[in-house]
Amino acid sequence: MSDKENLPAKEHREYIKPENLSTIKERAEELVSQMTEDSFYMKQNKLNYNSKIKDIYANPIGHDVLYKLLLQLNKSEKLIRNPIIKNLPLKTVVALTKKSLGKDFFDVLLELLNIESEHPYTLQKGIEPKWWKEVVFYQIYPRSFMDSNGDGIGDLKGIISKLDYLKELGVDAIWLSPIYDSPNDDNGYDIRDYYAIMGEFGTMEDFDRLLEEVHNRGMKLIMDLVVNHTSDEHPWFQEAIKNPGSKYKEYYLFQKSKDKNPPNNWTSFFSGPAWNYYKELDEWALHLFSKKQMDLNWDNENVRKDIQQMISWWLSKGVDGFRLDVINYISKREGLPWGNKTVGELMGYYGIENYYYGPNLHKYLKEIRSEAFEPFKAFSVGETPGVGMEMSKLLTADYRQELDMVFSFDHLETPGHVRFNDYEYDLNYLKEYFIHWMEDYGDACWMSLFYENHDNPRMISKVNKNPAYRKPLAKLLAMIQLTLKGTPFIFQGQEIGSVNKAFQSATDLRDVESINLYKELIEKSSAEDAFREVLSGSRDHARTPMQWSDKKNAGFTEGIPWIVTDEDYKQWNVEKQLENEDSVLNFYRQLIQFRKEHKALIYGSFEAVNKKRKDSFTYYRRGEKEEFYVECNLSSNTIKRNTLASGYELILSNYSEPAKDLRPYEANLYKV
Repeated sequence: MSDKENLPAKEHREYIKPENLSTIKERAEELVSQMTEDSFYMKQNKLNYNSKIKDIYANPIGHDVLYKLLLQLNKSEKLIRNPIIKNLPLKTVVALTKKSLGKDFFDVLLELLNIESEHPYTLQKGIEPKWWKEVVFYQIYPRSFMDSNGDGIGDLKGIISKLDYLKELGVDAIWLSPIYDSPNDDNGYDIRDYYAIMGEFGTMEDFDRLLEEVHNRGMKLIMDLVVNHTSDEHPWFQEAIKNPGSKYKEYYLFQKSKDKNPPNNWTSFFSGPAWNYYKELDEWALHLFSKKQMDLNWDNENVRKDIQQMISWWLSKGVDGFRLDVINYISKREGLPWGNKTVGELMGYYGIENYYYGPNLHKYLKEIRSEAFEPFKAFSVGETPGVGMEMSKLLTADYRQELDMVFSFDHLETPGHVRFNDYEYDLNYLKEYFIHWMEDYGDACWMSLFYENHDNPRMISKVNKNPAYRKPLAKLLAMIQLTLKGTPFIFQGQEIGSVNKAFQSATDLRDVESINLYKELIEKSSAEDAFREVLSGSRDHARTPMQWSDKKNAGFTEGIPWIVTDEDYKQWNVEKQLENEDSVLNFYRQLIQFRKEHKALIYGSFEAVNKKRKDSFTYYRRGEKEEFYVECNLSSNTIKRNTLASGYELILSNYSEPAKDLRPYEANLYKV
């Protein structure tokens, strides 16, 4: 043994030469990196009826299910942390609820929970910078954005004509809703040909020019990837029907039934059974959405390879990434078992527990990532209905190599409400939601920040329909969205304070979901009541023409618009707001620019203060060299302002004059 090996630790360190320190540090970092790649999750034993409530809450699926249940019941998490409750065995809960839920419910729950044997591991390693964390996205619904040829339908040339507007707004990246060839049963989300452009929108040459013009302006473009299903007019499905012996028969989910009824009780999100019967085959085929949107069989390797090839084709053209439509639905449980009755009644859809977080979801996402996205360093954001924070961590943590981000929808309705309820949204819930995600999502994950998209009504109309508050409320929402940690996604029209439309009758509706729901409701209630309920949550509110000016049809088209608008555009439009320094549009422009100039508003830490104070949302964003403070009044009432120390400089406010108290929906950004 050498003298060096006999030395105490302190003296031993003195033999490490300074020039070797960097090498040692690099090796240590490499070992930590390997550890994080291999050990960022912990395995857990399978859950059973002897498992305790605390064990179920430790499971990512169990956590998110129980968390949402508590929200719906308006109960605190403290309930589950109660020593008595958290140590209850599941079998005791079953005995206590056997009349209301039944043992079958818990059988299904355990089967669902045991799909996931891993749970996230939190390592405080700092945030890894990425371009998609620093940008502001803008979603375009092409059909309603800008019409260039007077046919009443927005198109690619129309989008090109407005790129300078988007650049001046501060947009860095554009997300296009589907522009692929489609029979338009669900406005493009039923794809007939992944390699062609819908004729109403233009040509592939038009798309190539759009992509070039976007990149010329230093912006990026992502497309919608709809691969849970295709149109029934897609060549794959047509061949499956015509030639049952072809490989394409296995591309979809066909089943025979024992009687003349569908193979199981699954229901469609667009009303009715989730099955179509094909007489020529004497078989049924699954469609979770419209009758023309046929679900693909992702367990078929050829399906996955064809999809990977298609993704690579678009990425090789220069597309920067994709938004993945209902991507968490792609893996269905083997055999497509019947949906549990209690779950169906609670959720409003039967069978959902068999596919919303399927057994092979992670496997298939990792496969897409490695085979298609990674070679092009492409960006991905998944639409994941029903998925909560813990499941989202497993889908998006950077060490997992699956998705970059997800859209979680837990904040779009307050507890106890669904989209088609007519109620007033309480922004105090939004505050709680954002604080929870800001504090607990972790540095390895990155949040998407949004209120609106093509599937949801306008946020201003949800919160307060009083026109007197429209402007300050629109600016308040912008302040929150653009100063929190995450990537903002602005939906077209949001930047001018767009609100829900005053549709006059069911004949004004164009959305297949709204039309089907109206037909279903009118069988049980009056036409007036049915229409009122549909209007509360219709997706058509977000799909009316973009309001460019006070000219005919809001400057959207010289023809007849494919969907009606109302008189709102005469006062609320881009042209007027560009001329008004105090407009919602110019508030967005200022905020976006300020966000770009100050990385503390992107990568900085988040600290909420006065968390329990009702109607008040106040927080700090801190970087290495700068610090900001945001204060918001979440109500239509005047509330007392939090006392600020000296040294706070007001950067931006949605009110032009200072006041002692915070006025309705007041929002202020300070530099500390």
